[in-house]
Amino acid sequence: MARPAPDAPRPTAAAVLDDAVRVLAPDTDANRLVARIEAGTAPRSVFATFALEQHQVIAADRLSFQHLARRADGDPPVADFFDLLVQGETQALKQLAGLADACELTEREIDRYRPRPGCQAYPSYAARLALGGEPTDVAIALTANFAAWGGCCAIVEAAMREHYAFPEAARDFFGFFAEPAPAVEEKAREAVQHGLDTGQTQPALAHRYGRLLQAYELMFWNSVAD
Repeated sequence: MARPAPDAPRPTAAAVLDDAVRVLAPDTDANRLVARIEAGTAPRSVFATFALEQHQVIAADRLSFQHLARRADGDPPVADFFDLLVQGETQALKQLAGLADACELTEREIDRYRPRPGCQAYPSYAARLALGGEPTDVAIALTANFAAWGGCCAIVEAAMREHYAFPEAARDFFGFFAEPAPAVEEKAREAVQHGLDTGQTQPALAHRYGRLLQAYELMFWNSVAD
């Protein structure tokens, strides 16, 4: 009599996150703006547009992460992850001030700016996920997106120094996201492991979220370029 096959090993959070980063990696050739900045051929004006749009994005994403943290109140590892992201958005807004100053943007210009729809698709979808997405699946999707975003920021930060002679304070925003974030990575693993242990996590659904986030981020960059 044949023995039953042993149960397949349960995936770890690290494996699930690594797989999402790999599978959801975007087509870098499709990002027109980052390629032009890297080559030094993008006009300096795109940095002002970027700063203006990011004021809107950061404010919206911070609210989305706050809502996800509240929804995960009964799951402390998940809530902790989103609470840390809220702190990160707060810090990012402070770093953005250096870029705004270098672009000579006034508070009046920032307040009266009319955002471009293509640039605001990402935070709009993030808000949709905050309302109805399973928080641990959102954590997976965001982790994949952060990897792509960080790579773009690293390229832009280097090009700002090499081709555009921006001062360090203007580059700090991009450097902030380009640097590894071990605390965020650890909290993401803890959140996803909790989701796996409790049966809340559905990686296939997380990948659906992640594909859209990556597409909307690409739309952001290319809309800044337009």
